[in-house]
Amino acid sequence: MDFAYTPQMEELRRQVQTFIDDHILPRNRQWHREVKQGQFPVSFMEDLKALAKSQGLWNLFLPGLRDDEPGIGLSNLEYAPLAEIMGRIPWSSEVFNCNAPDTGNMELLHLFATPAQRQQWLEPLLNGEIRSAFAMTEPDVASSDATNIQTLIRRDGDDYVINGRKWFITNAAHPNCKVLIVMGKTDPEASTHLQQSMVLVPLDNPGVEVVRNIEVLNHVAPEGHCEIVFRDVRVPAANLLGEEGGGFAMAQARLGPGRIHHCMRSIGMAELALELAIDRAQERKAFGKYLQQYSTVSEWIARSRLEIDQARLLVLKAAWMIDKVGAKAARKEISMIKAVIPTMHTNVVDRAIQIFGAMGLSPDTPLADLYTGGRALRFADGPDEVHLRSIAKMEIKGRRDRLGESAAYLTAPEYR
Repeated sequence: MDFAYTPQMEELRRQVQTFIDDHILPRNRQWHREVKQGQFPVSFMEDLKALAKSQGLWNLFLPGLRDDEPGIGLSNLEYAPLAEIMGRIPWSSEVFNCNAPDTGNMELLHLFATPAQRQQWLEPLLNGEIRSAFAMTEPDVASSDATNIQTLIRRDGDDYVINGRKWFITNAAHPNCKVLIVMGKTDPEASTHLQQSMVLVPLDNPGVEVVRNIEVLNHVAPEGHCEIVFRDVRVPAANLLGEEGGGFAMAQARLGPGRIHHCMRSIGMAELALELAIDRAQERKAFGKYLQQYSTVSEWIARSRLEIDQARLLVLKAAWMIDKVGAKAARKEISMIKAVIPTMHTNVVDRAIQIFGAMGLSPDTPLADLYTGGRALRFADGPDEVHLRSIAKMEIKGRRDRLGESAAYLTAPEYR
């Protein structure tokens, strides 16, 4: 495994960082001000997107872009350092058309859409003209196991009729969100992993009700983490994505890259928190000494550096594996980063908040928002406990497969 940045990656890192320094960071305060005043999307977003697109910094996340599709889609390993840079200002990903959950939805459409679906939904998404949402999670079941979902998608002649309730549906409050990819059961009697399907549902379709934008740690995301009710929602059968019964497999294909993108951005947030903590420790005095002179604070800084670099290496390994063997074969590594990175993120930000004191809880720094993002990530795309359980099962199975018949020696008296 070689994680050294190629000359192309180094140049793209420089371009993305320069774009953020010149055009995004100077707008950060205005972005927050406009959002607090209820103006969303912000007034300058389309101008920034057009500028990024003109510079070729567009659709960086999507491998295998066709010649007629805009952007320079990179491998996961190539995209990782760019996503890290974008993560430092969470809203910046949209400028480059690399924002979740659109990235995952574009990947699904790229893989499974019919020509008509590509024209209606994928092309506008690739061009940054619309936004989208992915409706899987439900309030009444443990949705980390997608086989539990209860939303029904019933075939009725040339249509599908959808009934169910979803929540924490990111992007559904965005004014430009035009389509939902809804996952539900088309055949509850089929084998467990063949019951689910995905259907494309326009957000303005009759029967679709956005009930509320759910606050996360009392923080309201302007793009939304919404609760949505589907009451006899009727869409043409042509809106089926892929095949009936293929929903579970498609969800796994989508969540693999989606999880790694979250983790890449999370590392960028942790890096920012550490930089702020170091600056604060060098400028703030308490009891006659700079904070950095206290052993506790210097240890926090050191541990944060260790944890960030360890996490980054694990993410790069997972990205390399997805590129080489695919998300399915890299599922253990994907679960590993999903279990490691959010905790690292919140640990690093928590230390930074402590170094800042009460200011770290206020809007005067980005730390409170960074902490909220990291804590939410411990649930997004599956809670820590589910990923840890998956890792343990794969480890145990791997051990048994390696030992085979010789596994009996583990019970022999001399090995007890």
